[in-house]
Amino acid sequence: MNTSYISNLGSSKFIRHWIGAIFLAIGIVATTTSAQAAEVALKQIAQGFTAPIALAPLMDGSGRLLIVDQIGTVSVLNKDGFISDKLFLDVRAKLTELKKGFDERGLLCVILHPRFKDHGKVYAAYSAPLRSGATTGWDHTMHISEFKTRDNDRSQVDSSSERVLVQVDKPYFNHNCGRMAFGPDGYLYIGVGDGGGANGMDGPADKAAGHIAKGNSQDLNQLLGKILRIDVNKTDGDKAYAIPSDNPFAKGGGRPEIFAYGVRNCWGISFDRGGKHELFAADVGQASWEEVNIIVKGANYGWPRREGLVCFDGKNPTKPPADCPNVDDDGKPFTDPIIAYKNFTKFPKDPEARGVSVTGGYVYRGKALPQLQGKYVFGDWSRSFVKADGVIYVASRPASGSGPWTLEPLPMAGFPDGQIHIYVWAFGEDEEGELYVFTNTTNALIGKNGKVWKLSPL
Repeated sequence: MNTSYISNLGSSKFIRHWIGAIFLAIGIVATTTSAQAAEVALKQIAQGFTAPIALAPLMDGSGRLLIVDQIGTVSVLNKDGFISDKLFLDVRAKLTELKKGFDERGLLCVILHPRFKDHGKVYAAYSAPLRSGATTGWDHTMHISEFKTRDNDRSQVDSSSERVLVQVDKPYFNHNCGRMAFGPDGYLYIGVGDGGGANGMDGPADKAAGHIAKGNSQDLNQLLGKILRIDVNKTDGDKAYAIPSDNPFAKGGGRPEIFAYGVRNCWGISFDRGGKHELFAADVGQASWEEVNIIVKGANYGWPRREGLVCFDGKNPTKPPADCPNVDDDGKPFTDPIIAYKNFTKFPKDPEARGVSVTGGYVYRGKALPQLQGKYVFGDWSRSFVKADGVIYVASRPASGSGPWTLEPLPMAGFPDGQIHIYVWAFGEDEEGELYVFTNTTNALIGKNGKVWKLSPL
């Protein structure tokens, strides 16, 4: 069924109701649940990308959106639905050579400074070639860089303005994260993956190529496997940024940039623009459990001692140890995820298995879909690595305000079980709090089948 065609039929209330009646009559739209009403549709708004991975509103009152493609470009999507001929940013020449297949490297995130209107500052996370002085045999260096737009054109970055803020060397091509968000405190939060490879710890190969015995994510003397927080509005000594004075290790005991630790590969981080303004991070698991965490200062989320709510043994990754500690080496309790679900890789026939790689989203704070207000909308990349079978989910906070969130598929027109049968690459949020879904039909960085969809009323 061509749902993009149906979503674009028109704005007439009569047409929308007529379409809804047809869907209900043939059983395509699921029965309304307590979590959401049935009339939600995916409306295609742009196409022709390879792997769209992030979105940022241009914040100039024009309604234009920046669409980030993992291959290294940022396009300007005009309010009329057409893409500008000029790119906002192009870092393809700055990237390490990407694979012509599955690859987690590339341009991973672009966000605008909260005061972008004043000075045109932009921040990008991308995979650069391995820098001089890095460990021989490692794969690449992730750059967190500041750029500025041209003085006379806020819709185009001056590529010569780059100022590299943070560099993180990576032993493998995967587990990069690279997602960023400005917090309500004005600081820049940066997700850094654990370095890649598999199992996160142990084994001569991992030790030789960038993992210590207890796991990079548990090592407070390095940035891998962490959520960082820095002040980009100030400088401190030889650093191109300052350390917030209340960072957990600002006065010692670990790298001062660290805000939280024990994460593996956060494929999406976002602040709730309402409520308590919490920071959500969807952390991709090894092969058994996927999880979503609310990130709090100084917390340890357990990887690679834990995967989801289950203990993890890097030497025997498919079999959780019968007995394991609930605290880290310093005696601090691990922080539980708010969502943890089984992975089809290990549990192919388990009805509680939801997918193979969690894709982080946003707490909905828009106006178009009031039934989703305050709920966390996210997805899973696919129910299979080799077959495009992504799912969109919605999670609700428990009535008590704490503990695990309830999770269910988001029923949409044509997709009553939330399965949209394409890879769910990422999510985005515009100035109004409306949400977008980024997809493609392949698990590789090839072709131009990447699309941008908007969650809209039917």
